[in-house]
Amino acid sequence: MADKGPWRVGVVGYGRLGQSLVSRLLAQGPELGLELVFVWNRDPGRMAGSVPPSLQLQKLAALGERHPDLVVEVAHPKIIHESGAQILRHANLLVGSPSALSDQTTERQLLEASQHWNHAVFVARGALWGTEDITRLDAAGGLRSLRVTMATHPDGFRLEGPLAAAHSTGPRTVLYEGPVRGLCPFAPRNSNTMAAAALAAPSLGFDGVTGVLVADLSLTDMHVVDVELSGHPGPRGRSFAVHTHRENPAEPGAAPPSTAF
Repeated sequence: MADKGPWRVGVVGYGRLGQSLVSRLLAQGPELGLELVFVWNRDPGRMAGSVPPSLQLQKLAALGERHPDLVVEVAHPKIIHESGAQILRHANLLVGSPSALSDQTTERQLLEASQHWNHAVFVARGALWGTEDITRLDAAGGLRSLRVTMATHPDGFRLEGPLAAAHSTGPRTVLYEGPVRGLCPFAPRNSNTMAAAALAAPSLGFDGVTGVLVADLSLTDMHVVDVELSGHPGPRGRSFAVHTHRENPAEPGAAPPSTAF
């Protein structure tokens, strides 16, 4: 078989995560078999001085001209809503904002485009610890419940709609507790880990996985993610259970990590 050469990668989004990814691709891409072919950002000025002009894509609709094999989205769920299906016409897609898939129309459009154009959709796991274990348990029919709690200082949240008006009523305030699908539209940047859990456990999905968003005044320099799952009761009524607790150091006011590859 002839060597196809390096995988051609495009990056959509040039925020903190996009900058880190682009820097790594430029420095280490060749040895990893990857070639950066474009970077797009809603505000092109943000790329000035750090992204070579030849790699700056001015119009997302023109990405096909760069012939990418993979497009990595690290921007915002709106990009997936608006352009996810179109991207799949030209390349495989890695969704870095999985909260976008809580929208059933978007999920259906991506599935249809993936099948039609024979391109794959990958989903970043975010800060979800034990993703593969959750998926295996779910596939074996052993998952009964799954709950993901994200806690951080109120300044770390980027909330919209009714949640934007929510206020802490004490040292620790539960801003939302319920199905992940109901949270994602109002906390698109703070619910990606929960969305990843819903996708990892399709038997429960966005309506069956519980998401909890907590404002904690004591967490000035970290974000905390708790994942709790249980299996079905056995013959003696006892259930398998796992609880992971993850603490991510963070600068004051920084949004929780949404994507990890």
